[in-house]
Amino acid sequence: MSTSNTLPILEDFLFELSENNQLKITASDLETTMTVDVQVEMAENPGKVAIPAKILLEILKTFPDIPVTLSVDLKSQEVEMLAGEGKYKLIGHNSDEFPQVPEMEETESLTLNGSLLVNAFNKTLFATGNDEMRPVMSGVYCEMKSDHINFVATDAHKLVRYRRYDIKPGKESSFILPKKPLSHLKNIMADDADLEVLLEYNPKNVVLSFDNIKLTARLIDGKYPNYEAVIPTQNPYKMVVNRKNLLNSLRRVSIFGSKSTHQVRFKISGQELVLTAEDIDYSSEAKERLSCNYEGENIEIGFNSKFMLEILNTLESENVDLELSAPNRAGIIIPDSNTDDAEDILMLIMPVMLSN
Repeated sequence: MSTSNTLPILEDFLFELSENNQLKITASDLETTMTVDVQVEMAENPGKVAIPAKILLEILKTFPDIPVTLSVDLKSQEVEMLAGEGKYKLIGHNSDEFPQVPEMEETESLTLNGSLLVNAFNKTLFATGNDEMRPVMSGVYCEMKSDHINFVATDAHKLVRYRRYDIKPGKESSFILPKKPLSHLKNIMADDADLEVLLEYNPKNVVLSFDNIKLTARLIDGKYPNYEAVIPTQNPYKMVVNRKNLLNSLRRVSIFGSKSTHQVRFKISGQELVLTAEDIDYSSEAKERLSCNYEGENIEIGFNSKFMLEILNTLESENVDLELSAPNRAGIIIPDSNTDDAEDILMLIMPVMLSN
């Protein structure tokens, strides 16, 4: 689960066979712990052992779909694996050193839909920050309101607020989910409308349980910034443009722009958007025209093409609205038409100072 663990035992999976022949496998990096219940066909003698994860995964990947038998000598910690015509031996470790899963006390809980959660994480994770000085911005802020839930992520250059009206927590509370476990979850959680996920949380930890999997993560400590304050409410200028056309034009134009600033100039007038990028050091430049629907005064504004591409890639609508107020104020990007009434998505991008 981790690549740079200080505790060698964290490089292992913990295998626990219970009295009722249930096998539980656990991985941890101290911040996040994941446990999976595995159905075994035959078992005898309960016990537990820590097995090096890397070698185990490497050998299991090579097997076809065949039964695998593990036998463990709990005194010597020797693990023997039989599969097909092969016999493999490795040394496990004493399970006592493996970290305990935190006990959850005085929790609040909420049942959520699996595909909704996958969508919320897909829409927000890209906007989380990496600044170690501001750890609160390195996670996804979950804000429960009585009649909806907000998932928010920002790195101070871009911001996403993903809101669901089909979840009604009934009370107000909030916490910050760390990025790493969410990335794990997104990859293993089926995008299934019928999958139910139980979310339990207290001030320190969160547990997400679904199917035979349980993920426990330490919440990020601290107060999330007042994100509502940075979302401009008065945006008189509005452009509607085809999302894929803008995405492709931006990809091409940005190739010729500065590799350090990623600056692209947006010049909007009438029913036309002109994208311009240049790299003075290499004497390269590019310009493309796109048709759009625009209401407002002519405006020139600069954006970081990298951030804009991430936003456009994350949205799925055919057209997007870009709402503006001034060249030095944030731009708001929202889907032009939303097929899901329960979903409200807003993305914000800060402008960059245009170099003349």
